[in-house]
Amino acid sequence: MLQPATLALGANVTVYLLLLMFCLLLLWAWTRHGESSRLPPGPAPLPLIGNLHQIRPSNLLKSLKTLSEKYGPVFTVHLGFRRAVVLWGYDAVKEALVDQGEAFSGRGTVATFCSVLNDYGVNFAQGARWKELRRFSVLTMGNLGVGKRSIQEKIREEAQHLINELKSTGELPFDPTFHISKAVANVTCSVLFGNRFDYQDKEFHDLLRLINVVFVESSGSFAQLYTMFTNIMDHLPGPHQKACQALRNIEKFTERRVEINQKTFDPSAPRDFIDHFLIKMEKEKENPSTEYFMKNLVITILGLFLAGTETVSITIRHALLIFLKYPEIEEKVLAEIDYVIGRTRIPTIEDKSKMPYTDAVIHEIQRFTDLIPLGVPRMVVQDTNFRGFMLPKGMEIYPILSSVHQDPTQFKYPETFDPGHFLDENGRFKKNDAFMPFSAGRRICTGESMAKMELFIYITAILQTCKLVFHGDPKDIDITPQMNGFANIPKNYELKVITR
Repeated sequence: MLQPATLALGANVTVYLLLLMFCLLLLWAWTRHGESSRLPPGPAPLPLIGNLHQIRPSNLLKSLKTLSEKYGPVFTVHLGFRRAVVLWGYDAVKEALVDQGEAFSGRGTVATFCSVLNDYGVNFAQGARWKELRRFSVLTMGNLGVGKRSIQEKIREEAQHLINELKSTGELPFDPTFHISKAVANVTCSVLFGNRFDYQDKEFHDLLRLINVVFVESSGSFAQLYTMFTNIMDHLPGPHQKACQALRNIEKFTERRVEINQKTFDPSAPRDFIDHFLIKMEKEKENPSTEYFMKNLVITILGLFLAGTETVSITIRHALLIFLKYPEIEEKVLAEIDYVIGRTRIPTIEDKSKMPYTDAVIHEIQRFTDLIPLGVPRMVVQDTNFRGFMLPKGMEIYPILSSVHQDPTQFKYPETFDPGHFLDENGRFKKNDAFMPFSAGRRICTGESMAKMELFIYITAILQTCKLVFHGDPKDIDITPQMNGFANIPKNYELKVITR
């Protein structure tokens, strides 16, 4: 039996620990209050959990919209251990990313990606490393034909492979997910690896499944919690760990591709992005501060491959579902295809200028489906005065792209699918500065031009040759995304295609 003195000592220790914890929480709150006095307004956080009691990780976008209605277009929120400033609506996002683009050019955190990419490569790097690798990536992809006629021919060739693949389904119901991702991925592979894969290649198919896992699991509620409580969630099981493991497996695939190139490398005849990077590595091997080393090569390739494959594939899957839902829109696009292109040749990007309705529909698909609704987080790279508030260097910024695409001051019917958002009164295509599916400013997607080309050629080629059929009433089709965290991913669905 414990002695009274021992019991008293134990009770005193407990009291002291509780007092110490209380004082630390008071110090935390006082420090945060002093820092927050210069920040935009926002809901008061609770210790440790921040504003988690006011936010649903399963629908973070809706929670932030509710807060914006109370605190305005620029507000501060505490996402667990992570504090961020949220930008809501076109004016606030444009003012930050475009008008003050340099200050807002840092990259924020998406834990499932950053756990593997870890400040290497071009997508999530910071500062001088990001600037150097982005400059190199844009220049190299341009030299490899991205945005030019040579890449268009690869897309057109792949479109024919895709059409053959769709026709091979024999007018039976099928899920189009991997049929589409094979075609999109092969164009990216031709740039990064110098070759395409056969559609029956098992390693290729396994790779596409890994990419699908990354995007699906990165868009669930566990992934949002992972970003809020990274140090804790690192040690807990869950879907977020599946995304991280899939990324590591993609990294291993990328390493193997680099090794293949190294065995047959000829610096006088570069074949692809990897070869160009290897040439740069050789030139700068004596430079101790070079950014051209193996880890940056592997992670740059990985990031470009992810961004250049699944984003376009998901958008096309959204598009086909929308055409099934609204067959009258499909018919109008089809009439324009028949008039401008006919049915005997694969479309070219030059056709787009003569097809304003089709162009408007594709833009509206991107606006309405809102692929990356929260935007990829940014970070201010210096102390920044923004709308009278002082954002300290390193502050994370959430430029909510969904709030831009749903801004009623920029789009007449923001919650309705309406190609008229991109058509003038004479039926001509009309640009809109609030169209930001590739983000905006200094961190805009490096593959934007290739993605636009792929979307137009693949979508028009599919409709040109295949009649889309849904087994049921089109009115029953649900185009609400299955996942709406990092990415808006459509529900799995089946369709049939009949040769036109």
